[in-house]
Amino acid sequence: MDVLFWISNNIFGTPAILLGFIVLLGLLLQKKSTSQVISGTFKAVIGFLIISAGSGVIVGALNVFEPMWKEVFGLESESLSNFLGQETFNAQFGGSVTMAMLLGFLINVLLARFTKFKYIYLTGHMMFWTSTIFTGIVIHTAGDSVPRWGLILFIAIILGVYWTFQPALTQPFMRKITGNDNIALGHTSAAAGLLGALLGKWLGNKENDTEKIKVPKGLEFLRDSNVITALCMGLLFFVGAVVLMLKGTPEAQNLVAQSGDQNFIIYSIVQSLTFAGGIAIVLLGVRMFIGELVPAFNGIATKLVPGAKPALDCPVVYPYAPNAVILGFLGAFVGALIWLVVLGNTVAYIFVPTMIVLFFHGATAGVFGNSTGGVRGALLGGFITATIVAWGQFIMVRYLISTTVPDTAMWAADTDMFILGPIIRLLSQLLF
Repeated sequence: MDVLFWISNNIFGTPAILLGFIVLLGLLLQKKSTSQVISGTFKAVIGFLIISAGSGVIVGALNVFEPMWKEVFGLESESLSNFLGQETFNAQFGGSVTMAMLLGFLINVLLARFTKFKYIYLTGHMMFWTSTIFTGIVIHTAGDSVPRWGLILFIAIILGVYWTFQPALTQPFMRKITGNDNIALGHTSAAAGLLGALLGKWLGNKENDTEKIKVPKGLEFLRDSNVITALCMGLLFFVGAVVLMLKGTPEAQNLVAQSGDQNFIIYSIVQSLTFAGGIAIVLLGVRMFIGELVPAFNGIATKLVPGAKPALDCPVVYPYAPNAVILGFLGAFVGALIWLVVLGNTVAYIFVPTMIVLFFHGATAGVFGNSTGGVRGALLGGFITATIVAWGQFIMVRYLISTTVPDTAMWAADTDMFILGPIIRLLSQLLF
Protein backbone atom coordinates (compact mmCIF):
# COMPACT_ATOMS: atom_id res chain seq x y z
CA MET A 1 0.00 0.00 0.00
CA ASP A 2 2.83 2.39 0.85
CA VAL A 3 4.38 1.73 -2.56
CA LEU A 4 1.05 2.35 -4.33
CA PHE A 5 0.49 5.60 -2.45
CA TRP A 6 4.04 6.71 -3.27
CA ILE A 7 3.47 5.99 -6.96
CA SER A 8 0.10 7.80 -6.92
CA ASN A 9 1.50 10.89 -5.24
CA ASN A 10 4.86 11.14 -6.98
CA ILE A 11 4.13 9.80 -10.45
CA PHE A 12 0.41 10.22 -11.18
CA GLY A 13 0.22 13.28 -8.94
CA THR A 14 3.09 15.00 -10.77
CA PRO A 15 1.99 15.57 -14.39
CA ALA A 16 5.45 16.41 -15.72
CA ILE A 17 6.94 13.20 -14.32
CA LEU A 18 4.00 11.09 -15.53
CA LEU A 19 4.27 12.44 -19.05
CA GLY A 20 8.06 12.18 -18.98
CA PHE A 21 7.72 8.46 -18.26
CA ILE A 22 5.15 8.14 -21.05
CA VAL A 23 7.54 9.72 -23.57
CA LEU A 24 10.47 7.67 -22.23
CA LEU A 25 8.49 4.43 -22.56
CA GLY A 26 7.34 5.32 -26.06
CA LEU A 27 10.87 6.07 -27.24
CA LEU A 28 12.26 2.90 -25.67
CA LEU A 29 9.54 0.77 -27.29
CA GLN A 30 10.53 2.27 -30.63
CA LYS A 31 14.17 1.38 -29.91
CA LYS A 32 15.34 4.94 -30.42
CA SER A 33 18.98 5.80 -29.85
CA THR A 34 20.19 6.83 -26.41
CA SER A 35 20.60 10.40 -27.63
CA GLN A 36 17.04 10.52 -29.00
CA VAL A 37 15.60 9.00 -25.82
CA ILE A 38 17.34 11.50 -23.55
CA SER A 39 16.62 14.49 -25.78
CA GLY A 40 12.97 13.63 -26.41
CA THR A 41 12.21 12.86 -22.75
CA PHE A 42 13.77 16.01 -21.37
CA LYS A 43 12.31 18.28 -24.05
CA ALA A 44 8.83 16.89 -23.40
CA VAL A 45 9.13 17.44 -19.64
CA ILE A 46 10.60 20.92 -20.11
CA GLY A 47 7.85 21.82 -22.58
CA PHE A 48 5.20 20.69 -20.12
CA LEU A 49 6.83 22.67 -17.31
CA ILE A 50 6.93 25.71 -19.59
CA ILE A 51 3.14 25.33 -19.90
CA SER A 52 2.88 25.21 -16.11
CA ALA A 53 5.12 28.26 -15.81
CA GLY A 54 2.99 30.18 -18.27
CA SER A 55 -0.16 29.14 -16.44
CA GLY A 56 1.40 30.44 -13.22
CA VAL A 57 2.03 33.81 -14.85
CA ILE A 58 -1.58 33.90 -16.07
CA VAL A 59 -2.92 32.99 -12.64
CA GLY A 60 -0.82 35.71 -11.02
CA ALA A 61 -2.30 38.38 -13.29
CA LEU A 62 -5.84 37.03 -12.83
CA ASN A 63 -5.40 37.23 -9.06
CA VAL A 64 -5.36 40.98 -9.59
CA PHE A 65 -8.10 40.98 -12.21
CA GLU A 66 -10.65 38.89 -10.29
CA PRO A 67 -10.86 40.94 -7.05
CA MET A 68 -10.73 44.12 -9.13
CA TRP A 69 -13.92 43.28 -10.99
CA LYS A 70 -15.56 41.78 -7.95
CA GLU A 71 -15.19 45.16 -6.28
CA VAL A 72 -16.35 47.00 -9.40
CA PHE A 73 -19.70 45.21 -9.06
CA GLY A 74 -19.75 45.44 -5.27
CA LEU A 75 -19.76 41.67 -4.80
CA GLU A 76 -18.90 39.70 -1.72
CA SER A 77 -17.56 36.16 -1.73
CA GLU A 78 -19.81 33.31 -0.67
CA SER A 79 -19.15 32.36 2.94
CA LEU A 80 -16.66 29.53 3.20
CA SER A 81 -17.25 28.76 6.87
CA ASN A 82 -18.95 25.45 6.05
CA PHE A 83 -16.22 24.23 3.71
CA LEU A 84 -13.25 22.04 4.51
CA GLY A 85 -9.90 23.50 3.61
CA GLN A 86 -7.72 21.65 1.12
CA GLU A 87 -5.29 20.55 3.84
CA THR A 88 -8.07 19.13 6.04
CA PHE A 89 -9.69 17.37 3.10
CA ASN A 90 -6.41 15.79 2.01
CA ALA A 91 -5.72 14.58 5.55
CA GLN A 92 -9.10 12.83 5.73
CA PHE A 93 -9.63 11.62 2.18
CA GLY A 94 -6.32 12.08 0.33
CA GLY A 95 -5.53 8.37 0.36
CA SER A 96 -8.87 7.50 -1.21
CA VAL A 97 -8.40 10.19 -3.85
CA THR A 98 -4.96 8.97 -4.92
CA MET A 99 -5.92 5.29 -4.94
CA ALA A 100 -9.05 6.03 -6.96
CA MET A 101 -6.95 8.05 -9.40
CA LEU A 102 -4.43 5.23 -9.83
CA LEU A 103 -7.09 2.55 -10.37
CA GLY A 104 -9.05 4.88 -12.64
CA PHE A 105 -6.01 5.33 -14.86
CA LEU A 106 -5.53 1.55 -15.07
CA ILE A 107 -9.19 1.17 -16.06
CA ASN A 108 -8.68 3.83 -18.74
CA VAL A 109 -5.70 1.91 -20.16
CA LEU A 110 -7.63 -1.39 -20.12
CA LEU A 111 -10.63 0.17 -21.86
CA ALA A 112 -8.33 1.70 -24.46
CA ARG A 113 -6.67 -1.68 -24.97
CA PHE A 114 -9.80 -3.82 -25.32
CA THR A 115 -12.42 -1.47 -26.79
CA LYS A 116 -12.60 0.70 -29.89
CA PHE A 117 -12.16 3.85 -27.78
CA LYS A 118 -8.39 4.17 -28.04
CA TYR A 119 -7.79 7.20 -25.85
CA ILE A 120 -5.42 7.48 -22.88
CA TYR A 121 -6.01 10.45 -20.60
CA LEU A 122 -2.72 12.20 -19.80
CA THR A 123 -3.73 15.49 -18.14
CA GLY A 124 -2.37 14.63 -14.71
CA HIS A 125 -3.45 17.68 -12.72
CA MET A 126 -7.01 17.28 -14.01
CA MET A 127 -6.91 13.62 -13.01
CA PHE A 128 -6.18 14.60 -9.43
CA TRP A 129 -8.64 17.47 -9.28
CA THR A 130 -11.48 15.41 -10.79
CA SER A 131 -10.81 12.64 -8.28
CA THR A 132 -10.97 15.17 -5.45
CA ILE A 133 -14.30 16.68 -6.51
CA PHE A 134 -16.01 13.35 -7.19
CA THR A 135 -14.82 11.90 -3.87
CA GLY A 136 -16.13 14.95 -2.02
CA ILE A 137 -19.55 14.62 -3.64
CA VAL A 138 -19.85 10.97 -2.64
CA ILE A 139 -18.77 11.64 0.96
CA HIS A 140 -21.17 14.56 1.24
CA THR A 141 -24.03 12.49 -0.18
CA ALA A 142 -23.51 9.16 1.59
CA GLY A 143 -21.61 10.24 4.71
CA ASP A 144 -18.33 9.18 6.30
CA SER A 145 -19.65 5.65 6.84
CA VAL A 146 -19.09 4.73 3.19
CA PRO A 147 -16.71 1.71 3.05
CA ARG A 148 -13.34 3.07 1.99
CA TRP A 149 -12.69 0.43 -0.67
CA GLY A 150 -16.25 0.78 -1.91
CA LEU A 151 -15.65 4.52 -2.28
CA ILE A 152 -12.34 3.95 -4.08
CA LEU A 153 -13.76 1.42 -6.54
CA PHE A 154 -16.84 3.54 -7.23
CA ILE A 155 -14.79 6.65 -7.98
CA ALA A 156 -12.18 4.67 -9.96
CA ILE A 157 -14.81 3.18 -12.27
CA ILE A 158 -16.36 6.60 -12.88
CA LEU A 159 -12.96 8.12 -13.56
CA GLY A 160 -11.83 5.32 -15.86
CA VAL A 161 -15.01 5.54 -17.91
CA TYR A 162 -14.92 9.35 -17.98
CA TRP A 163 -11.25 9.50 -19.00
CA THR A 164 -11.93 7.06 -21.83
CA PHE A 165 -15.19 8.39 -23.28
CA GLN A 166 -14.71 12.13 -22.77
CA PRO A 167 -11.95 12.27 -25.42
CA ALA A 168 -14.04 10.06 -27.69
CA LEU A 169 -16.98 12.49 -27.56
CA THR A 170 -14.86 15.50 -28.50
CA GLN A 171 -12.69 13.79 -31.11
CA PRO A 172 -14.91 14.48 -34.17
CA PHE A 173 -14.47 18.20 -33.51
CA MET A 174 -10.79 17.80 -32.59
CA ARG A 175 -10.25 16.40 -36.09
CA LYS A 176 -11.83 19.54 -37.54
CA ILE A 177 -9.65 21.76 -35.36
CA THR A 178 -6.29 20.05 -35.84
CA GLY A 179 -6.80 18.69 -39.35
CA ASN A 180 -5.61 15.25 -38.25
CA ASP A 181 -6.40 12.42 -35.82
CA ASN A 182 -3.14 12.42 -33.84
CA ILE A 183 -4.21 13.88 -30.50
CA ALA A 184 -7.39 14.15 -28.42
CA LEU A 185 -8.69 16.54 -25.78
CA GLY A 186 -8.33 15.32 -22.21
CA HIS A 187 -9.73 18.13 -20.09
CA THR A 188 -12.74 19.04 -17.97
CA SER A 189 -13.72 21.77 -20.47
CA ALA A 190 -15.07 19.09 -22.84
CA ALA A 191 -18.73 19.90 -22.12
CA ALA A 192 -18.20 23.56 -22.93
CA GLY A 193 -16.32 22.62 -26.09
CA LEU A 194 -19.05 20.24 -27.27
CA LEU A 195 -21.84 22.72 -26.60
CA GLY A 196 -19.81 25.49 -28.24
CA ALA A 197 -19.35 23.37 -31.37
CA LEU A 198 -23.04 22.45 -31.48
CA LEU A 199 -24.19 26.04 -30.97
CA GLY A 200 -21.72 27.17 -33.60
CA LYS A 201 -23.12 24.62 -36.06
CA TRP A 202 -26.73 25.68 -35.42
CA LEU A 203 -26.34 29.43 -35.00
CA GLY A 204 -22.96 30.35 -36.45
CA ASN A 205 -21.36 30.72 -39.87
CA LYS A 206 -18.49 28.34 -40.54
CA GLU A 207 -17.27 30.42 -43.47
CA ASN A 208 -16.65 33.39 -41.18
CA ASP A 209 -13.61 31.74 -39.57
CA THR A 210 -11.96 33.73 -36.81
CA GLU A 211 -8.55 33.23 -38.41
CA LYS A 212 -9.73 34.69 -41.72
CA ILE A 213 -10.89 38.00 -40.33
CA LYS A 214 -9.70 40.66 -42.75
CA VAL A 215 -8.51 43.90 -41.21
CA PRO A 216 -7.23 47.13 -42.76
CA LYS A 217 -3.52 47.16 -43.51
CA GLY A 218 -2.92 49.60 -40.69
CA LEU A 219 -4.48 47.13 -38.27
CA GLU A 220 -2.62 44.03 -39.39
CA PHE A 221 -1.01 43.88 -35.97
CA LEU A 222 -4.33 42.47 -34.78
CA ARG A 223 -3.43 39.21 -36.50
CA ASP A 224 -0.85 38.64 -33.81
CA SER A 225 -2.53 36.69 -31.01
CA ASN A 226 -0.12 38.13 -28.44
CA VAL A 227 -1.12 41.67 -29.40
CA ILE A 228 -4.84 40.86 -29.37
CA THR A 229 -4.53 39.33 -25.92
CA ALA A 230 -2.65 42.36 -24.61
CA LEU A 231 -5.18 44.81 -26.08
CA CYS A 232 -8.29 43.00 -24.82
CA MET A 233 -6.96 42.40 -21.33
CA GLY A 234 -5.41 45.87 -21.24
CA LEU A 235 -8.81 47.44 -21.88
CA LEU A 236 -10.50 45.34 -19.18
CA PHE A 237 -7.74 46.02 -16.65
CA PHE A 238 -7.79 49.76 -17.48
CA VAL A 239 -11.55 50.11 -17.04
CA GLY A 240 -11.47 48.17 -13.77
CA ALA A 241 -8.59 50.27 -12.44
CA VAL A 242 -10.32 53.56 -13.26
CA VAL A 243 -13.56 52.46 -11.61
CA LEU A 244 -11.72 51.39 -8.46
CA MET A 245 -9.81 54.67 -8.22
CA LEU A 246 -13.05 56.64 -8.57
CA LYS A 247 -15.06 54.41 -6.25
CA GLY A 248 -13.12 55.23 -3.11
CA THR A 249 -14.58 52.50 -0.87
CA PRO A 250 -12.24 50.94 1.74
CA GLU A 251 -12.12 47.72 -0.27
CA ALA A 252 -11.29 49.62 -3.45
CA GLN A 253 -8.61 51.60 -1.65
CA ASN A 254 -7.03 48.38 -0.37
CA LEU A 255 -6.87 47.01 -3.88
CA VAL A 256 -5.41 50.22 -5.24
CA ALA A 257 -2.80 50.21 -2.49
CA GLN A 258 -1.34 46.92 -3.73
CA SER A 259 0.45 48.82 -6.48
CA GLY A 260 2.60 50.54 -3.85
CA ASP A 261 4.33 53.66 -5.15
CA GLN A 262 3.35 52.86 -8.72
CA ASN A 263 0.20 54.40 -10.19
CA PHE A 264 -2.57 51.82 -10.02
CA ILE A 265 -3.58 52.29 -13.67
CA ILE A 266 0.00 51.71 -14.82
CA TYR A 267 0.25 48.75 -12.46
CA SER A 268 -2.96 47.27 -13.93
CA ILE A 269 -1.76 47.74 -17.50
CA VAL A 270 1.48 45.95 -16.61
CA GLN A 271 -0.61 43.09 -15.22
CA SER A 272 -2.53 42.87 -18.51
CA LEU A 273 0.74 42.66 -20.43
CA THR A 274 1.96 40.04 -17.96
CA PHE A 275 -1.17 38.04 -18.73
CA ALA A 276 -0.40 38.27 -22.46
CA GLY A 277 3.15 37.10 -21.72
CA GLY A 278 1.75 34.12 -19.84
CA ILE A 279 -0.34 33.13 -22.85
CA ALA A 280 2.74 33.36 -25.10
CA ILE A 281 4.68 31.12 -22.70
CA VAL A 282 1.88 28.54 -22.65
CA LEU A 283 1.76 28.38 -26.45
CA LEU A 284 5.55 27.97 -26.64
CA GLY A 285 5.39 25.10 -24.16
CA VAL A 286 2.54 23.44 -26.05
CA ARG A 287 4.49 23.42 -29.31
CA MET A 288 7.61 22.03 -27.64
CA PHE A 289 5.70 19.45 -25.60
CA ILE A 290 3.50 18.17 -28.42
CA GLY A 291 6.46 18.04 -30.78
CA GLU A 292 8.02 15.35 -28.58
CA LEU A 293 4.98 13.62 -27.13
CA VAL A 294 3.13 12.68 -30.30
CA PRO A 295 6.03 10.86 -32.01
CA ALA A 296 6.97 9.12 -28.75
CA PHE A 297 3.36 8.10 -28.11
CA ASN A 298 3.40 6.08 -31.30
CA GLY A 299 5.59 3.58 -29.47
CA ILE A 300 2.96 2.97 -26.81
CA ALA A 301 0.11 3.06 -29.33
CA THR A 302 1.69 0.35 -31.47
CA LYS A 303 3.08 -1.86 -28.69
CA LEU A 304 0.73 -1.68 -25.70
CA VAL A 305 -2.51 -0.10 -26.95
CA PRO A 306 -2.66 -0.39 -30.74
CA GLY A 307 -4.19 2.70 -32.29
CA ALA A 308 -4.28 4.71 -29.03
CA LYS A 309 -4.24 8.49 -29.01
CA PRO A 310 -3.05 10.79 -26.19
CA ALA A 311 -5.79 12.91 -24.58
CA LEU A 312 -4.07 16.16 -23.60
CA ASP A 313 -4.64 19.44 -21.75
CA CYS A 314 -6.85 22.10 -23.37
CA PRO A 315 -4.06 24.52 -24.45
CA VAL A 316 -3.15 22.02 -27.19
CA VAL A 317 -5.98 23.50 -29.30
CA TYR A 318 -4.98 27.15 -28.85
CA PRO A 319 -2.34 27.36 -31.60
CA TYR A 320 -4.88 26.22 -34.20
CA ALA A 321 -7.16 29.26 -33.73
CA PRO A 322 -5.50 32.02 -31.64
CA ASN A 323 -8.21 34.56 -32.48
CA ALA A 324 -10.92 32.14 -31.36
CA VAL A 325 -9.13 31.80 -28.02
CA ILE A 326 -9.59 35.50 -27.33
CA LEU A 327 -13.16 35.65 -28.63
CA GLY A 328 -14.08 32.62 -26.53
CA PHE A 329 -12.74 34.27 -23.40
CA LEU A 330 -14.52 37.55 -24.17
CA GLY A 331 -17.79 35.67 -24.70
CA ALA A 332 -17.27 33.93 -21.36
CA PHE A 333 -16.43 37.19 -19.61
CA VAL A 334 -19.50 39.00 -20.93
CA GLY A 335 -21.64 35.99 -20.05
CA ALA A 336 -20.24 35.99 -16.52
CA LEU A 337 -21.17 39.65 -16.06
CA ILE A 338 -24.71 38.94 -17.25
CA TRP A 339 -25.13 35.96 -14.90
CA LEU A 340 -23.77 37.98 -12.00
CA VAL A 341 -26.78 40.22 -12.27
CA VAL A 342 -29.31 37.48 -13.10
CA LEU A 343 -28.33 35.13 -10.25
CA GLY A 344 -28.13 37.94 -7.75
CA ASN A 345 -31.64 39.12 -8.61
CA THR A 346 -33.33 35.72 -8.96
CA VAL A 347 -31.90 33.13 -6.57
CA ALA A 348 -30.02 35.57 -4.32
CA TYR A 349 -26.71 33.88 -5.03
CA ILE A 350 -23.52 35.87 -5.49
CA PHE A 351 -21.72 34.19 -8.36
CA VAL A 352 -18.00 34.85 -8.18
CA PRO A 353 -16.55 34.35 -11.67
CA THR A 354 -13.35 32.34 -11.68
CA MET A 355 -11.29 34.00 -14.38
CA ILE A 356 -8.97 31.01 -14.60
CA VAL A 357 -11.85 28.69 -15.49
CA LEU A 358 -13.53 31.30 -17.68
CA PHE A 359 -10.35 31.81 -19.66
CA PHE A 360 -9.18 28.23 -20.16
CA HIS A 361 -12.66 26.77 -20.65
CA GLY A 362 -14.02 29.74 -22.57
CA ALA A 363 -10.97 29.73 -24.85
CA THR A 364 -11.36 26.02 -25.52
CA ALA A 365 -15.07 26.41 -26.24
CA GLY A 366 -14.19 29.33 -28.51
CA VAL A 367 -11.87 27.17 -30.61
CA PHE A 368 -14.51 24.41 -30.80
CA GLY A 369 -17.24 26.91 -31.64
CA ASN A 370 -15.12 28.45 -34.37
CA SER A 371 -14.59 25.05 -35.98
CA THR A 372 -18.30 24.85 -36.80
CA GLY A 373 -19.58 28.43 -36.57
CA GLY A 374 -16.75 30.89 -37.08
CA VAL A 375 -16.70 34.13 -35.12
CA ARG A 376 -20.26 33.73 -33.87
CA GLY A 377 -19.55 30.17 -32.81
CA ALA A 378 -16.46 31.25 -30.86
CA LEU A 379 -18.42 33.91 -28.96
CA LEU A 380 -21.30 31.51 -28.30
CA GLY A 381 -18.85 28.91 -27.03
CA GLY A 382 -17.52 31.38 -24.50
CA PHE A 383 -21.00 32.42 -23.42
CA ILE A 384 -22.18 28.84 -22.86
CA THR A 385 -19.08 28.30 -20.73
CA ALA A 386 -20.07 31.16 -18.45
CA THR A 387 -23.62 29.81 -18.30
CA ILE A 388 -22.49 26.34 -17.17
CA VAL A 389 -20.01 27.74 -14.64
CA ALA A 390 -22.47 30.27 -13.15
CA TRP A 391 -25.41 27.92 -12.65
CA GLY A 392 -23.15 24.97 -11.91
CA GLN A 393 -21.45 26.88 -9.11
CA PHE A 394 -24.82 27.78 -7.64
CA ILE A 395 -26.01 24.14 -7.66
CA MET A 396 -22.67 22.73 -6.50
CA VAL A 397 -22.20 25.12 -3.58
CA ARG A 398 -25.80 25.16 -2.41
CA TYR A 399 -26.68 21.49 -2.78
CA LEU A 400 -23.80 19.13 -3.60
CA ILE A 401 -20.59 19.98 -1.74
CA SER A 402 -21.51 22.32 1.07
CA THR A 403 -19.43 20.59 3.74
CA THR A 404 -16.96 18.13 2.26
CA VAL A 405 -15.13 19.44 -0.80
CA PRO A 406 -12.38 22.02 -0.16
CA ASP A 407 -13.35 25.66 -0.52
CA THR A 408 -11.31 25.85 -3.73
CA ALA A 409 -13.93 23.68 -5.39
CA MET A 410 -16.29 26.62 -5.26
CA TRP A 411 -13.99 28.76 -7.38
CA ALA A 412 -12.31 26.21 -9.61
CA ALA A 413 -14.79 23.41 -10.29
CA ASP A 414 -14.95 22.96 -14.05
CA THR A 415 -17.70 22.64 -16.63
CA ASP A 416 -17.61 18.83 -16.86
CA MET A 417 -17.71 18.53 -13.06
CA PHE A 418 -20.75 20.77 -12.81
CA ILE A 419 -22.58 18.52 -15.28
CA LEU A 420 -21.39 15.19 -13.85
CA GLY A 421 -21.77 16.24 -10.19
CA PRO A 422 -25.54 15.73 -9.95
CA ILE A 423 -25.23 12.36 -11.73
CA ILE A 424 -22.60 11.16 -9.25
CA ARG A 425 -24.75 12.32 -6.36
CA LEU A 426 -27.71 10.31 -7.69
CA LEU A 427 -25.56 7.20 -8.14
CA SER A 428 -24.19 7.63 -4.62
CA GLN A 429 -27.71 7.75 -3.19
CA LEU A 430 -28.58 4.52 -5.01
CA LEU A 431 -25.44 2.56 -4.14
CA PHE A 432 -24.49 3.64 -0.60
